[in-house]
Amino acid sequence: MRIRIVGAGVMGRGIAQWAVTAGHTVELADARRESVDDAVLFIRAMLERAAEKGRMSARALEAALTRLVPVDSPAAPGDDVELVVEAVLEDLDVKTALFRQLEEALPASTVFATNTSSLSVTRIAAGLKDPSRLAGLHFFNPVPLMRVAEVVPGALTRPGLPEELAEMVRAGGHAAVVVADTPGFLVNHAGRGLVTEALALLEECVGDTAGIDRIARDVLGLRMGPFELMDLTGLDVTATVIDTVWEGFRHSDRLRASYLTPNRVAAGLHGRKTGRGFYSYGSAAPETEPEPAVTGDAARPVHVPGDGGDAAALREALTASGAAPGPLTGDALVLVPVWGTSVAAAVAERGLPADRTFGVDPLCLGTSRRVLSVTPAACPEAARDARAVLAGGGHSVTLVRDTAGSVAQRLLASIVSVASSIAERGIAAPADIDTAVTAGLGYPAGPLAWGERVGAGRMLDLQRALHTTTGDPRYRPTRWLTERAQLGLPLTEPGTGPDAR
Repeated sequence: MRIRIVGAGVMGRGIAQWAVTAGHTVELADARRESVDDAVLFIRAMLERAAEKGRMSARALEAALTRLVPVDSPAAPGDDVELVVEAVLEDLDVKTALFRQLEEALPASTVFATNTSSLSVTRIAAGLKDPSRLAGLHFFNPVPLMRVAEVVPGALTRPGLPEELAEMVRAGGHAAVVVADTPGFLVNHAGRGLVTEALALLEECVGDTAGIDRIARDVLGLRMGPFELMDLTGLDVTATVIDTVWEGFRHSDRLRASYLTPNRVAAGLHGRKTGRGFYSYGSAAPETEPEPAVTGDAARPVHVPGDGGDAAALREALTASGAAPGPLTGDALVLVPVWGTSVAAAVAERGLPADRTFGVDPLCLGTSRRVLSVTPAACPEAARDARAVLAGGGHSVTLVRDTAGSVAQRLLASIVSVASSIAERGIAAPADIDTAVTAGLGYPAGPLAWGERVGAGRMLDLQRALHTTTGDPRYRPTRWLTERAQLGLPLTEPGTGPDAR
Protein backbone atom coordinates (compact mmCIF):
# COMPACT_ATOMS: atom_id res chain seq x y z
CA MET A 1 0.00 0.00 0.00
CA ARG A 2 1.15 3.53 -0.72
CA ILE A 3 0.49 5.77 2.27
CA ARG A 4 1.00 9.50 2.55
CA ILE A 5 1.63 10.71 6.09
CA VAL A 6 1.06 14.42 6.55
CA GLY A 7 2.88 15.89 9.55
CA ALA A 8 6.57 15.29 10.24
CA GLY A 9 6.42 15.84 13.98
CA VAL A 10 6.82 13.16 16.65
CA MET A 11 3.61 11.31 15.78
CA GLY A 12 4.12 11.53 12.03
CA ARG A 13 7.65 10.18 12.35
CA GLY A 14 6.47 7.31 14.50
CA ILE A 15 3.65 6.34 12.14
CA ALA A 16 6.02 6.55 9.17
CA GLN A 17 8.56 4.31 10.89
CA TRP A 18 5.86 1.77 11.70
CA ALA A 19 4.44 1.85 8.16
CA VAL A 20 7.73 1.37 6.29
CA THR A 21 8.68 -1.43 8.69
CA ALA A 22 5.31 -3.04 7.94
CA GLY A 23 6.13 -3.06 4.23
CA HIS A 24 4.23 -0.01 3.00
CA THR A 25 5.59 2.69 0.74
CA VAL A 26 5.40 5.90 2.74
CA GLU A 27 5.28 9.43 1.38
CA LEU A 28 6.16 11.84 4.17
CA ALA A 29 4.92 15.42 3.84
CA ASP A 30 4.70 18.56 5.95
CA ALA A 31 4.00 22.25 5.46
CA ARG A 32 7.73 22.79 6.06
CA ARG A 33 10.03 20.78 3.83
CA GLU A 34 12.82 21.16 6.40
CA SER A 35 10.71 19.19 8.86
CA VAL A 36 10.38 16.37 6.33
CA ASP A 37 14.15 16.20 5.83
CA ASP A 38 14.72 16.13 9.60
CA ALA A 39 12.11 13.40 9.99
CA VAL A 40 13.69 11.25 7.28
CA LEU A 41 17.07 11.47 9.03
CA PHE A 42 15.44 10.58 12.36
CA ILE A 43 13.60 7.56 10.91
CA ARG A 44 16.77 6.38 9.18
CA ALA A 45 18.63 6.54 12.50
CA MET A 46 15.89 4.61 14.28
CA LEU A 47 15.84 1.88 11.65
CA GLU A 48 19.64 1.63 11.62
CA ARG A 49 19.61 1.28 15.39
CA ALA A 50 17.03 -1.52 15.09
CA ALA A 51 19.30 -3.28 12.59
CA GLU A 52 22.31 -2.90 14.88
CA LYS A 53 20.34 -4.53 17.69
CA GLY A 54 19.32 -7.42 15.45
CA ARG A 55 15.64 -6.51 15.28
CA MET A 56 15.76 -6.29 11.47
CA SER A 57 18.16 -7.54 8.82
CA ALA A 58 20.41 -5.34 6.70
CA ARG A 59 18.32 -6.29 3.68
CA ALA A 60 15.08 -5.31 5.43
CA LEU A 61 16.69 -2.03 6.49
CA GLU A 62 17.68 -1.17 2.92
CA ALA A 63 14.21 -2.04 1.64
CA ALA A 64 12.49 0.04 4.33
CA LEU A 65 14.63 3.08 3.59
CA THR A 66 13.87 2.72 -0.11
CA ARG A 67 10.15 2.82 0.68
CA LEU A 68 10.46 6.11 2.58
CA VAL A 69 9.74 8.90 0.08
CA PRO A 70 9.85 12.61 1.02
CA VAL A 71 7.41 14.84 -0.87
CA ASP A 72 7.39 18.60 -1.19
CA SER A 73 3.77 19.35 -0.29
CA PRO A 74 0.97 17.68 1.70
CA ALA A 75 -1.34 18.23 -1.28
CA ALA A 76 1.07 17.04 -3.96
CA PRO A 77 -0.58 15.04 -6.77
CA GLY A 78 -0.54 11.30 -6.25
CA ASP A 79 -2.81 9.06 -8.30
CA ASP A 80 -1.44 5.92 -6.61
CA VAL A 81 -1.83 7.13 -2.99
CA GLU A 82 -4.27 4.72 -1.34
CA LEU A 83 -4.32 6.16 2.19
CA VAL A 84 -3.51 9.50 3.80
CA VAL A 85 -2.82 9.58 7.54
CA GLU A 86 -2.92 13.11 8.98
CA ALA A 87 -0.84 13.86 12.08
CA VAL A 88 -0.79 17.66 12.26
CA LEU A 89 -1.72 20.22 14.91
CA GLU A 90 -4.66 19.19 17.13
CA ASP A 91 -6.90 21.93 15.76
CA LEU A 92 -10.25 21.35 14.05
CA ASP A 93 -9.89 24.20 11.55
CA VAL A 94 -6.34 23.19 10.59
CA LYS A 95 -7.29 19.56 10.04
CA THR A 96 -10.45 20.43 8.10
CA ALA A 97 -8.58 22.80 5.78
CA LEU A 98 -5.90 20.16 5.14
CA PHE A 99 -8.40 17.47 4.20
CA ARG A 100 -10.18 19.87 1.84
CA GLN A 101 -6.88 20.43 0.04
CA LEU A 102 -6.23 16.69 -0.08
CA GLU A 103 -9.72 16.06 -1.43
CA GLU A 104 -8.98 18.34 -4.36
CA ALA A 105 -5.52 16.90 -5.04
CA LEU A 106 -6.00 13.14 -4.65
CA PRO A 107 -8.29 10.57 -6.32
CA ALA A 108 -11.75 9.87 -4.91
CA SER A 109 -10.52 6.36 -4.09
CA THR A 110 -7.93 7.64 -1.58
CA VAL A 111 -8.95 6.92 2.01
CA PHE A 112 -8.39 9.65 4.59
CA ALA A 113 -7.49 8.96 8.23
CA THR A 114 -6.92 11.42 11.07
CA ASN A 115 -4.67 10.65 14.00
CA THR A 116 -6.60 13.02 16.26
CA SER A 117 -6.60 12.06 19.91
CA SER A 118 -9.35 14.38 21.11
CA LEU A 119 -11.34 15.93 18.25
CA SER A 120 -14.54 14.51 16.82
CA VAL A 121 -13.88 12.47 13.68
CA THR A 122 -17.40 13.29 12.52
CA ARG A 123 -16.77 17.03 12.79
CA ILE A 124 -13.51 16.77 10.84
CA ALA A 125 -15.23 14.73 8.13
CA ALA A 126 -18.13 17.20 7.94
CA GLY A 127 -15.83 19.64 6.12
CA LEU A 128 -15.38 17.24 3.19
CA LYS A 129 -17.50 16.88 0.08
CA ASP A 130 -17.41 13.14 0.72
CA PRO A 131 -17.25 12.51 4.49
CA SER A 132 -17.65 8.77 3.95
CA ARG A 133 -13.97 8.41 3.01
CA LEU A 134 -12.59 9.58 6.38
CA ALA A 135 -12.10 7.71 9.66
CA GLY A 136 -9.98 8.11 12.77
CA LEU A 137 -6.75 6.13 13.03
CA HIS A 138 -5.28 7.00 16.41
CA PHE A 139 -1.81 5.70 17.20
CA PHE A 140 -0.03 6.29 20.51
CA ASN A 141 3.41 7.70 21.15
CA PRO A 142 5.95 6.17 20.74
CA VAL A 143 4.25 4.37 17.86
CA PRO A 144 6.76 1.52 17.40
CA LEU A 145 6.48 0.58 21.09
CA MET A 146 2.82 1.35 21.82
CA ARG A 147 1.46 -1.52 19.81
CA VAL A 148 -2.17 -0.54 19.58
CA ALA A 149 -4.25 1.82 17.45
CA GLU A 150 -7.84 3.00 17.75
CA VAL A 151 -9.93 2.94 14.56
CA VAL A 152 -12.73 5.47 14.88
CA PRO A 153 -15.57 5.61 12.33
CA GLY A 154 -17.35 8.93 12.00
CA ALA A 155 -21.12 9.14 11.70
CA LEU A 156 -20.88 9.02 7.88
CA THR A 157 -17.82 6.79 7.41
CA ARG A 158 -18.62 4.18 4.76
CA PRO A 159 -19.35 0.66 6.00
CA GLY A 160 -16.40 -1.66 5.84
CA LEU A 161 -13.74 1.06 5.98
CA PRO A 162 -13.05 0.77 9.74
CA GLU A 163 -12.40 -2.95 9.51
CA GLU A 164 -10.17 -2.45 6.46
CA LEU A 165 -8.04 -0.01 8.45
CA ALA A 166 -8.04 -2.34 11.44
CA GLU A 167 -6.79 -5.23 9.31
CA MET A 168 -4.01 -3.05 7.91
CA VAL A 169 -2.93 -2.15 11.45
CA ARG A 170 -3.00 -5.78 12.57
CA ALA A 171 -0.99 -6.86 9.53
CA GLY A 172 1.66 -4.40 10.66
CA GLY A 173 1.95 -6.07 14.08
CA HIS A 174 -0.19 -3.70 16.17
CA ALA A 175 -3.46 -4.47 17.88
CA ALA A 176 -6.42 -2.54 16.46
CA VAL A 177 -9.71 -1.78 18.18
CA VAL A 178 -12.77 -0.19 16.60
CA VAL A 179 -14.11 2.56 18.85
CA ALA A 180 -17.15 4.86 18.68
CA ASP A 181 -16.56 8.55 17.93
CA THR A 182 -16.90 9.79 21.50
CA PRO A 183 -14.82 12.13 23.70
CA GLY A 184 -11.46 10.54 24.44
CA PHE A 185 -12.31 7.54 22.25
CA LEU A 186 -11.28 4.46 24.31
CA VAL A 187 -7.83 4.63 25.92
CA ASN A 188 -7.90 8.30 26.96
CA HIS A 189 -11.44 7.82 28.27
CA ALA A 190 -10.52 4.69 30.23
CA GLY A 191 -7.44 6.39 31.67
CA ARG A 192 -9.60 8.94 33.47
CA GLY A 193 -10.59 6.25 35.97
CA LEU A 194 -7.13 6.23 37.55
CA VAL A 195 -6.07 9.88 37.42
CA THR A 196 -9.36 11.55 38.36
CA GLU A 197 -9.73 9.32 41.42
CA ALA A 198 -6.10 9.89 42.40
CA LEU A 199 -6.69 13.65 42.24
CA ALA A 200 -9.85 13.24 44.32
CA LEU A 201 -7.85 11.36 46.97
CA LEU A 202 -5.31 14.18 46.99
CA GLU A 203 -8.07 16.80 47.25
CA GLU A 204 -9.42 15.04 50.32
CA CYS A 205 -5.95 14.74 51.92
CA VAL A 206 -6.34 10.97 52.15
CA GLY A 207 -2.67 10.62 51.28
CA ASP A 208 0.18 12.52 49.69
CA THR A 209 1.36 12.00 46.12
CA ALA A 210 4.22 9.67 47.08
CA GLY A 211 2.01 7.55 49.32
CA ILE A 212 -0.75 7.19 46.72
CA ASP A 213 1.82 6.33 44.04
CA ARG A 214 3.42 3.69 46.26
CA ILE A 215 0.05 2.06 46.89
CA ALA A 216 -0.80 2.14 43.18
CA ARG A 217 2.47 0.43 42.30
CA ASP A 218 2.87 -2.05 45.14
CA VAL A 219 -0.76 -2.99 45.85
CA LEU A 220 -2.40 -2.64 42.44
CA GLY A 221 0.68 -3.60 40.44
CA LEU A 222 0.80 -0.52 38.19
CA ARG A 223 4.14 0.26 36.59
CA MET A 224 3.81 3.94 37.55
CA GLY A 225 1.73 5.70 40.14
CA PRO A 226 -0.88 8.16 38.86
CA PHE A 227 1.11 11.26 39.83
CA GLU A 228 4.31 9.87 38.32
CA LEU A 229 2.30 9.18 35.17
CA MET A 230 0.86 12.70 35.02
CA ASP A 231 4.35 14.15 35.43
CA LEU A 232 5.62 11.96 32.59
CA THR A 233 2.73 12.79 30.25
CA GLY A 234 2.65 16.46 31.24
CA LEU A 235 -0.08 17.86 33.46
CA ASP A 236 -1.00 20.40 30.79
CA VAL A 237 -1.80 17.53 28.44
CA THR A 238 -3.50 15.43 31.11
CA ALA A 239 -5.64 18.32 32.35
CA THR A 240 -6.83 19.04 28.81
CA VAL A 241 -7.84 15.41 28.32
CA ILE A 242 -9.59 15.33 31.71
CA ASP A 243 -11.61 18.43 30.86
CA THR A 244 -12.34 17.33 27.29
CA VAL A 245 -13.72 13.96 28.34
CA TRP A 246 -15.66 15.36 31.33
CA GLU A 247 -17.21 18.16 29.29
CA GLY A 248 -17.82 15.87 26.32
CA PHE A 249 -19.89 13.54 28.47
CA ARG A 250 -21.87 16.50 29.81
CA HIS A 251 -20.10 16.71 33.17
CA SER A 252 -20.57 13.09 34.13
CA ASP A 253 -19.98 12.63 37.86
CA ARG A 254 -17.97 9.49 37.14
CA LEU A 255 -15.47 11.58 35.15
CA ARG A 256 -15.49 14.69 37.34
CA ALA A 257 -12.49 16.96 36.88
CA SER A 258 -10.39 18.16 39.81
CA TYR A 259 -10.06 21.74 40.99
CA LEU A 260 -6.36 21.06 41.64
CA THR A 261 -5.20 21.01 38.03
CA PRO A 262 -5.93 24.52 36.61
CA ASN A 263 -3.69 26.40 39.06
CA ARG A 264 -0.89 23.86 38.73
CA VAL A 265 -1.03 24.15 34.95
CA ALA A 266 -1.05 27.96 35.15
CA ALA A 267 1.98 27.84 37.44
CA GLY A 268 3.91 25.74 34.91
CA LEU A 269 4.00 22.67 37.16
CA HIS A 270 3.66 20.37 34.16
CA GLY A 271 6.04 17.62 35.24
CA ARG A 272 9.28 16.33 33.78
CA LYS A 273 9.34 18.69 30.81
CA THR A 274 9.27 21.78 33.05
CA GLY A 275 11.46 20.32 35.79
CA ARG A 276 8.74 20.33 38.39
CA GLY A 277 5.28 18.83 38.71
CA PHE A 278 4.00 16.69 41.53
CA TYR A 279 7.70 15.85 41.93
CA SER A 280 10.91 17.78 41.16
CA TYR A 281 13.33 16.73 38.41
CA GLY A 282 16.81 17.60 37.22
CA SER A 283 20.22 17.71 38.86
CA ALA A 284 19.02 19.98 41.66
CA ALA A 285 16.06 17.78 42.54
CA PRO A 286 16.19 16.04 45.93
CA GLU A 287 16.60 12.30 45.96
CA THR A 288 13.51 10.23 46.65
CA GLU A 289 12.65 10.65 50.29
CA PRO A 290 12.83 7.34 52.15
CA GLU A 291 9.82 6.09 54.02
CA PRO A 292 9.76 6.83 57.76
CA ALA A 293 11.49 4.31 60.00
CA VAL A 294 9.32 1.87 61.93
CA THR A 295 9.50 2.85 65.61
CA GLY A 296 6.47 1.29 67.28
CA ASP A 297 5.97 -1.81 69.40
CA ALA A 298 5.57 -4.76 67.00
CA ALA A 299 4.73 -7.09 69.91
CA ARG A 300 1.63 -5.18 71.03
CA PRO A 301 -1.48 -7.42 71.17
CA VAL A 302 -3.81 -7.14 68.20
CA HIS A 303 -7.45 -8.07 67.63
CA VAL A 304 -9.25 -8.57 64.29
CA PRO A 305 -13.04 -8.44 64.71
CA GLY A 306 -15.50 -10.30 62.52
CA ASP A 307 -15.92 -13.75 61.02
CA GLY A 308 -15.95 -13.01 57.29
CA GLY A 309 -13.40 -13.93 54.67
CA ASP A 310 -11.56 -10.60 54.86
CA ALA A 311 -11.16 -10.91 58.63
CA ALA A 312 -9.87 -14.48 58.30
CA ALA A 313 -7.43 -13.41 55.57
CA LEU A 314 -6.13 -10.56 57.73
CA ARG A 315 -5.62 -12.85 60.73
CA GLU A 316 -3.74 -15.32 58.51
CA ALA A 317 -1.54 -12.57 57.04
CA LEU A 318 -0.74 -11.18 60.50
CA THR A 319 0.13 -14.63 61.83
CA ALA A 320 2.43 -15.27 58.86
CA SER A 321 4.18 -11.97 59.62
CA GLY A 322 4.87 -12.89 63.26
CA ALA A 323 1.86 -11.34 65.01
CA ALA A 324 -0.64 -13.29 67.13
CA PRO A 325 -4.19 -11.97 66.70
CA GLY A 326 -6.27 -12.57 69.79
CA PRO A 327 -9.28 -11.32 71.74
CA LEU A 328 -10.08 -7.68 72.42
CA THR A 329 -8.52 -7.29 75.82
CA GLY A 330 -6.45 -4.69 77.66
CA ASP A 331 -4.79 -2.26 75.26
CA ALA A 332 -4.93 -4.54 72.20
CA LEU A 333 -4.92 -2.79 68.84
CA VAL A 334 -7.99 -3.36 66.67
CA LEU A 335 -7.38 -3.90 62.96
CA VAL A 336 -10.51 -3.87 60.82
CA PRO A 337 -10.52 -5.08 57.20
CA VAL A 338 -12.66 -2.43 55.48
CA TRP A 339 -14.33 -2.99 52.09
CA GLY A 340 -15.97 0.10 50.68
CA THR A 341 -16.68 1.54 54.12
CA SER A 342 -14.66 3.51 56.67
CA VAL A 343 -13.00 2.70 59.95
CA ALA A 344 -15.13 5.39 61.60
CA ALA A 345 -18.28 3.52 60.51
CA ALA A 346 -16.92 0.26 61.96
CA VAL A 347 -16.12 1.98 65.26
CA ALA A 348 -19.67 3.35 65.48
CA GLU A 349 -21.42 0.14 64.42
CA ARG A 350 -19.42 -2.28 66.56
CA GLY A 351 -18.60 -0.12 69.56
CA LEU A 352 -14.87 -0.48 69.05
CA PRO A 353 -12.33 1.67 70.93
CA ALA A 354 -11.83 4.67 68.65
CA ASP A 355 -8.35 5.55 69.91
CA ARG A 356 -6.79 2.21 68.91
CA THR A 357 -8.90 0.99 65.98
CA PHE A 358 -7.42 1.12 62.48
CA GLY A 359 -8.34 -0.09 59.03
CA VAL A 360 -6.42 -2.45 56.76
CA ASP A 361 -7.21 -2.72 53.04
CA PRO A 362 -7.81 -6.39 52.11
CA LEU A 363 -6.39 -5.67 48.64
CA CYS A 364 -2.95 -5.19 50.16
CA LEU A 365 -2.81 -8.63 51.74
CA GLY A 366 -0.47 -10.81 49.71
CA THR A 367 1.51 -7.80 48.47
CA SER A 368 4.72 -6.19 49.71
CA ARG A 369 2.88 -3.14 51.07
CA ARG A 370 0.28 -2.85 53.80
CA VAL A 371 -2.09 0.13 53.94
CA LEU A 372 -3.18 1.39 57.38
CA SER A 373 -6.17 3.73 57.63
CA VAL A 374 -6.07 6.17 60.56
CA THR A 375 -9.04 8.11 61.95
CA PRO A 376 -8.86 11.54 63.66
CA ALA A 377 -9.59 9.81 66.97
CA ALA A 378 -6.55 7.52 66.82
CA CYS A 379 -3.85 7.76 69.46
CA PRO A 380 -0.47 8.58 67.81
CA GLU A 381 1.31 5.95 69.88
CA ALA A 382 -1.26 3.32 68.87
CA ALA A 383 -0.81 4.31 65.22
CA ARG A 384 2.96 3.82 65.51
CA ASP A 385 2.44 0.41 67.09
CA ALA A 386 -0.11 -0.62 64.46
CA ARG A 387 2.37 0.30 61.74
CA ALA A 388 5.04 -1.77 63.46
CA VAL A 389 2.71 -4.77 63.69
CA LEU A 390 1.83 -4.54 60.00
CA ALA A 391 5.50 -4.12 59.05
CA GLY A 392 6.27 -7.60 60.34
CA GLY A 393 7.72 -9.96 57.77
CA GLY A 394 9.49 -7.14 55.94
CA HIS A 395 6.40 -5.33 54.68
CA SER A 396 6.31 -1.63 53.86
CA VAL A 397 3.42 0.26 55.45
CA THR A 398 1.69 3.39 54.21
CA LEU A 399 -0.51 5.39 56.59
CA VAL A 400 -3.51 7.10 55.00
CA ARG A 401 -6.41 9.14 56.30
CA ASP A 402 -9.54 7.10 56.92
CA THR A 403 -11.89 7.15 53.92
CA ALA A 404 -14.51 4.83 52.56
CA GLY A 405 -12.71 2.08 50.71
CA SER A 406 -9.16 3.32 51.35
CA VAL A 407 -6.82 4.23 48.45
CA ALA A 408 -6.37 1.05 46.41
CA GLN A 409 -10.06 0.16 46.54
CA ARG A 410 -11.11 3.60 45.33
CA LEU A 411 -8.59 3.58 42.50
CA LEU A 412 -9.61 0.10 41.38
CA ALA A 413 -13.32 0.82 41.71
CA SER A 414 -12.92 3.89 39.51
CA ILE A 415 -10.85 2.04 36.88
CA VAL A 416 -13.43 -0.75 36.63
CA SER A 417 -16.38 1.64 36.78
CA VAL A 418 -15.18 3.83 33.90
CA ALA A 419 -14.41 0.76 31.78
CA SER A 420 -17.83 -0.70 32.58
CA SER A 421 -19.43 2.57 31.51
CA ILE A 422 -17.53 2.41 28.20
CA ALA A 423 -18.85 -1.12 27.65
CA GLU A 424 -22.36 -0.13 28.71
CA ARG A 425 -22.43 2.74 26.20
CA GLY A 426 -21.27 0.46 23.39
CA ILE A 427 -18.19 2.61 22.76
CA ALA A 428 -16.09 -0.52 22.30
CA ALA A 429 -16.43 -4.28 22.74
CA PRO A 430 -15.37 -5.65 26.15
CA ALA A 431 -12.43 -7.59 24.71
CA ASP A 432 -11.25 -4.51 22.83
CA ILE A 433 -11.47 -2.40 26.00
CA ASP A 434 -9.13 -4.76 27.81
CA THR A 435 -6.79 -5.13 24.82
CA ALA A 436 -6.45 -1.39 24.22
CA VAL A 437 -6.12 -0.37 27.85
CA THR A 438 -3.53 -3.04 28.64
CA ALA A 439 -1.43 -2.02 25.63
CA GLY A 440 -2.07 1.72 25.83
CA LEU A 441 -1.87 2.28 29.58
CA GLY A 442 0.30 -0.63 30.74
CA TYR A 443 -2.12 -1.91 33.38
CA PRO A 444 -1.36 -5.40 34.76
CA ALA A 445 -4.72 -6.53 33.37
CA GLY A 446 -7.52 -5.06 31.30
CA PRO A 447 -9.95 -3.17 33.57
CA LEU A 448 -12.86 -5.54 32.96
CA ALA A 449 -10.65 -8.60 33.42
CA TRP A 450 -9.27 -6.95 36.57
CA GLY A 451 -12.78 -6.54 37.92
CA GLU A 452 -13.53 -10.14 36.99
CA ARG A 453 -10.42 -11.27 38.87
CA VAL A 454 -11.70 -9.59 42.03
CA GLY A 455 -15.21 -10.87 41.30
CA ALA A 456 -18.20 -9.06 39.83
CA GLY A 457 -20.22 -9.52 43.01
CA ARG A 458 -17.41 -8.24 45.20
CA MET A 459 -16.84 -5.26 42.91
CA LEU A 460 -20.55 -4.48 43.09
CA ASP A 461 -20.44 -4.66 46.90
CA LEU A 462 -17.48 -2.26 46.86
CA GLN A 463 -19.13 0.28 44.58
CA ARG A 464 -22.45 0.12 46.41
CA ALA A 465 -20.69 0.64 49.73
CA LEU A 466 -18.71 3.60 48.36
CA HIS A 467 -21.88 5.12 46.92
CA THR A 468 -23.88 4.60 50.10
CA THR A 469 -21.13 5.71 52.48
CA THR A 470 -20.15 8.87 50.60
CA GLY A 471 -23.41 9.77 48.85
CA ASP A 472 -21.28 10.76 45.85
CA PRO A 473 -22.83 9.81 42.48
CA ARG A 474 -19.27 9.30 41.20
CA TYR A 475 -19.45 5.83 42.74
CA ARG A 476 -22.89 4.78 41.48
CA PRO A 477 -22.51 1.24 40.08
CA THR A 478 -23.03 0.89 36.34
CA ARG A 479 -25.81 -1.20 34.91
CA TRP A 480 -23.13 -3.28 33.18
CA LEU A 481 -21.55 -4.33 36.46
CA THR A 482 -24.82 -4.64 38.38
CA GLU A 483 -26.55 -6.91 35.87
CA ARG A 484 -23.56 -9.17 35.39
CA ALA A 485 -23.03 -9.56 39.12
CA GLN A 486 -26.71 -10.38 39.62
CA LEU A 487 -26.89 -12.80 36.67
CA GLY A 488 -23.55 -14.49 37.24
CA LEU A 489 -22.18 -13.28 33.89
CA PRO A 490 -18.53 -12.31 33.33
CA LEU A 491 -17.68 -8.64 33.01
CA THR A 492 -15.54 -9.41 29.99
CA GLU A 493 -18.27 -10.69 27.66
CA PRO A 494 -21.08 -8.75 25.96
CA GLY A 495 -23.85 -11.22 26.77
CA THR A 496 -26.53 -12.46 24.38
CA GLY A 497 -29.51 -10.19 25.11
CA PRO A 498 -30.99 -7.57 22.76
CA ASP A 499 -28.42 -4.98 23.91
CA ALA A 500 -25.43 -7.30 23.36
CA ARG A 501 -22.53 -5.47 21.73
